[in-house]
Amino acid sequence: MSKCFAGGDWIALIPFIGTVSLIAYVTVKAFQPKPPVEKKPICNLKIQKEVQKVVNIVDIEEIGEKVSYCRCWRSKRFPLCDGSHTKHNEDTGDNVGPLVLKRKSN
Repeated sequence: MSKCFAGGDWIALIPFIGTVSLIAYVTVKAFQPKPPVEKKPICNLKIQKEVQKVVNIVDIEEIGEKVSYCRCWRSKRFPLCDGSHTKHNEDTGDNVGPLVLKRKSN
């Protein structure tokens, strides 16, 4: 004669089943490959990469009448702009341009 579990017997198994399920879940998650972390793109590809932070100090008296500073990080004359942003914008769809400083006319 086969014996079935009564209602109270099933309730008594809930903690056991829950514990086994939790252990199985944690074990499976531990062995699943981690999704690759997507690196954020960098804007500075080659300028002063040996330093922790690129900082340029310019004396305002040395500026002259007008000067253009690079903001795309592609200029061969960095920190001054050489127009490299034009090709960068065409290649990437970006819209970066130089920072232009000029003296006020009196």
